[in-house]
Amino acid sequence: MNIQEIYKLAIELGIKNDFRTRKEIAEYLKEKKEEYENLPKDEKKYFDQEKLTNPYSDSRINFAGGKKEIRKIVASIDITQGGLLIAKELGVDLVFNHHPVGLALAGLDDVMNYQIDQMEKLGVPVNVAEKLIHKRISEVARGINPSNHYAVVDAAKALKINLMNAHTPGDNCAAQFVSRKIEEAQPRYVKDILKILIEIPEYQEAKKQASGPMIFSGAEKNRTGKIIVSEFTGGTEGSKEIYQVMANFGVGTIISMHQSEEHRKAAEAAHINVVVAGHISSDSLGMNLILDELEKKGMEVIPFGGLIRINRNKKK
Repeated sequence: MNIQEIYKLAIELGIKNDFRTRKEIAEYLKEKKEEYENLPKDEKKYFDQEKLTNPYSDSRINFAGGKKEIRKIVASIDITQGGLLIAKELGVDLVFNHHPVGLALAGLDDVMNYQIDQMEKLGVPVNVAEKLIHKRISEVARGINPSNHYAVVDAAKALKINLMNAHTPGDNCAAQFVSRKIEEAQPRYVKDILKILIEIPEYQEAKKQASGPMIFSGAEKNRTGKIIVSEFTGGTEGSKEIYQVMANFGVGTIISMHQSEEHRKAAEAAHINVVVAGHISSDSLGMNLILDELEKKGMEVIPFGGLIRINRNKKK
């Protein structure tokens, strides 16, 4: 496989596990095409044309200038310049990172529009979801604006090592995996959610590392009410004002990858239980589901940068 084929596979797995239908994703891409076509001629050269075919602005081929045939991969949650040097020393053909760098990091805020679709599917009026999430998108855009987006990408160029990342595709895979587990088990109490999560190997390893699933809001003996896996995908944390709206529409428990103290307090004020599954372990789960498909195609995978590698191919 080459880097384009690996990238295409990751995006396709993201779409397959998206909470939106393929028709809804097609509509989203159509809107991006119309946005591009309506731009003034002198503005079109600044438009990221990858957005015309890829619905995830936080996932990109960051640099393709190394070996064309990919056989050996370093798979990472967070890659650094030093990590790239180690990857070069290991003689890998590609660094496959989870978290966005370069243009993908600059596009993190745009993918958050996905959260509006998620809220609408929960029954939250779309005008309310748009108002609250657009406010949060603006906050995130300002927050990432001063970041040194291209430091790691420049290091990959200097070392001539292929670099790509798949953020929302991996998060979609993890979100659907956990959602299916919860739907199958139908937990009644919050403590039951913890039991379900800890059956997942990535969360078992995280618990050994003192970062396993935990309750952020509520208590073990609380009844769950309606459970949603809502803070797994869509770029980053959404609006803290959304919790009261979600409670009004019947949400009792949220399962999240991670949650800030501000968001936790807002959820608690809305009487919503919050179970945090774990950030790096959840990212690892999503990445592993993609990496398993790559290993089926003959790729050698070296886990790095926080990735908890669980190979589900070996269990079959």
